[in-house]
Amino acid sequence: MKGNVAAIVLIVVGVVALGANLDLFHVNLFELIGTWWPLIPIGVGISMLLTRERS
Repeated sequence: MKGNVAAIVLIVVGVVALGANLDLFHVNLFELIGTWWPLIPIGVGISMLLTRERS
């Protein structure tokens, strides 16, 4: 699960960066990250809850 989430995040970041470089849309990647960075620990926490092993 963690590998899939990391792969999806990398793909999304790559698509956004490529789209910005090709002028398909205008986005300031640093501003975007600065605004939405709290989603990273939220996503990690949800992932930890969902993948926690039950003993």
